Amino acid sequence: MNNTGVQAREVDVVVVGAGQAGLSSAYHLRRTGFEPERDFVVLDHAPRPGGAWQFRWPSLTYGKMHGMHSLPGMELEGADPARPSSEVIAEYFAAYERAFDLRVRRPVEVTAVREGTGGRLLVETSGAVWSARALINATGTWDRPFWPRYPGQETFRGRQLHTAQYPGPEEFAGQRVVVVGGGASGTQHLMEIAPYAAATTWVTRTPPVFREGPFTEEFGRAAVALVEERVRQGLPPRSVVSVTGLPLNDAIRQALADGVLDRRPMFDRITPDGVEWEDGHHVAADVILWATGFRAAIDHLAPLRLREPGGGIRVEGTRAVADPRIQLVGYGPSASTIGANRAGRAAVRDVRRLLAEVPAGA
Repeated sequence: MNNTGVQAREVDVVVVGAGQAGLSSAYHLRRTGFEPERDFVVLDHAPRPGGAWQFRWPSLTYGKMHGMHSLPGMELEGADPARPSSEVIAEYFAAYERAFDLRVRRPVEVTAVREGTGGRLLVETSGAVWSARALINATGTWDRPFWPRYPGQETFRGRQLHTAQYPGPEEFAGQRVVVVGGGASGTQHLMEIAPYAAATTWVTRTPPVFREGPFTEEFGRAAVALVEERVRQGLPPRSVVSVTGLPLNDAIRQALADGVLDRRPMFDRITPDGVEWEDGHHVAADVILWATGFRAAIDHLAPLRLREPGGGIRVEGTRAVADPRIQLVGYGPSASTIGANRAGRAAVRDVRRLLAEVPAGA
């Protein structure tokens, strides 16, 4: 019995999240001899397979996705590039879970991870309570959209929404839309909305960087290393895209030539009918679309006090420095599909080492 008054079920490992990082971790656990439901359990809060992809807007087709890498052990082949990525990935993840018998439990919300007894972790959920020797956290960022605050925001009479709520471009027909954010989502939203909207305005905090030339492996490694350094220092992770810049493809070139990607610096305040800069320049708007990114969804780990003064969790590889029982996959440098695959393998390697060093019941 524990302080929740519920009998905890014991397993060696709890995996939280069944997106790319969580499924990769579960695959490597299975492959190295761990049995689902006996030795480990995968908990996912989403209603069905597909990770965060299942919530993406319909106009984000599979062909528009940036660098989707197959999960380990099973290729994603023959997908129609015109189909919504939400459907393609959901079907692929569902097939993957069946193929490797991962037995994902859903919908299960993990509410808190606390110190248990005997060196174990207590994982409290909307269903059962689990007692684990190690935890692989693969919760991603989709559930933590970042909304900046600006003076006058509450006075705006139009509609404000975040990328996480983006419904597709048709809904903005005939409207004046301000898109905030210089990442991949912001540019995609702008290029989709422009043919429908009465007017679009693009604002970013820093000037966007468009990258010429191929995305080489060496360049990718250097970018990941910069993100890695931040989490090693206990700072909140930045996205890899924020380091690499935006690839200058044909669609981006056309949008630049058409004036769709005519960037303005960040406004200073929001008015009831638009946005305004310090010099008095005003742009009327019906909609403000915040393409301002996401933060790591790790609030359930708060009872373990893993955060550093810098605001992030210090991570070496995938291991939380403050508590080696906690692995973070899909966090910081591994927040990409290929990074999540590698992180899943690394996390399981670390977990196996930990469990060997600290026998059960020790």
